Amino acid sequence: MQPQSSVAQPAAGAQRQTGRIEPNYPKVCGHQGNVLDIKWNPFIDNIIASCSEDTSVRIWEVPEGGLKRNMTEALLELHGHSRRVGLVEWHPTANNVLFSAGYDYKVLIWNLDVGEPVKMIDCHSDVILCMSFNTDGSLLTTTCKDKKLRVIEPRSGRVLQEANCKNHRVNRVVFLGNMKRLLTTGVSRWNTRQIALWDQEDLSMPLIEEEIDGLSGLLFPFYDADTHMLYLAGKGDGNIRYYEISTEKPYLSYLMEFRSPAPQKGLGVMPKHGLDVTACEVFRFYKLVTLKGLIEPISMIVPRRSDSYQEDIYPMTPGTEPALTPDEWLGGINRDPVLMSLKEGYKKSSRMVFKAPIKEKKSVVVNGIDLLENVPPRTENELLRMFFRQQDEIRRLKEELAQKDIHIRQLQLELKNLRNSPKNC
Repeated sequence: MQPQSSVAQPAAGAQRQTGRIEPNYPKVCGHQGNVLDIKWNPFIDNIIASCSEDTSVRIWEVPEGGLKRNMTEALLELHGHSRRVGLVEWHPTANNVLFSAGYDYKVLIWNLDVGEPVKMIDCHSDVILCMSFNTDGSLLTTTCKDKKLRVIEPRSGRVLQEANCKNHRVNRVVFLGNMKRLLTTGVSRWNTRQIALWDQEDLSMPLIEEEIDGLSGLLFPFYDADTHMLYLAGKGDGNIRYYEISTEKPYLSYLMEFRSPAPQKGLGVMPKHGLDVTACEVFRFYKLVTLKGLIEPISMIVPRRSDSYQEDIYPMTPGTEPALTPDEWLGGINRDPVLMSLKEGYKKSSRMVFKAPIKEKKSVVVNGIDLLENVPPRTENELLRMFFRQQDEIRRLKEELAQKDIHIRQLQLELKNLRNSPKNC
């Protein structure tokens, strides 16, 4: 496999212009705090979920043809976390089901058809670092700052398996398709970067552990279930390693790596239906280059002489049609993804449209807990306003209490005078 890197340059007069955008180009800027995570809807191309330090999750619709002005109004604002929200993940097979993990140590499951949280997973004792689903979305795995790896049944919130990772401090985790395996990245007791392979049904100890290097940047795992390829990219690194995963020993086979002198701050991935199958492209990264402030596409290409469609590297793959409605999934039904062929290339589906529910302000009760009761301020200005309001309220209550004390003493004195008066003798 040959990785190819290219920085797109603007094409004068081109209908679909690529390259660096203008500094004043419109942005999505509706959050009141730093945005900590974003995820594209797997079934509707122009819908994005984002989460922020302002404790909210928001759903955005990018208009056809792109933004013409700054977007400040979200289709849907979701409030339920009491602290900032660090992660969002769409369910892989059910439409309009979104998971969010906050610094309140809770995972909320949102049914976007009604715009409310419908389940809460409350089994973590510290900040959740990563979430990943298996193929049909019946299992959720998480890594946590409490050094534990968990496999959870998401609808009930029941922990099926748990590993206490003292020797391998886990940071990121990914399900390896239908192999019933998990792969984690983390740090060994000697502070070297490490990966570990686990049996999802037995987390008592990893199947294998492999040290990578002594660098300090986070390792991000990306898995391609169609080709059984694992890609490892480190924050601050310039290279991307890739491995082949198998169900038999040695399980993990190192192939080679893409090298670049430019360190990466983060990476995005093109969905399978957006790849160039005529060039035998099997994976595409979008690398955020730290120093230059640009995004660099990196394509993983299998060299083939033939121009015909290569079915061995492009099996049927999860497509853009959901397998379940939110109510079906919440009712206990599991289904594998609806598969599509990449032979004819990607054709945009116009059947799926996101319709935001009309929401009235009310309490949000999950598992008997009102999540919106005493929702904390989302910005520093709100915090200051709330502080001064509370100070005024405390002052008023103290004055009221002092007046009541005076009134009580007066009544007690009157009562004493009445008892000692000659008429009562």
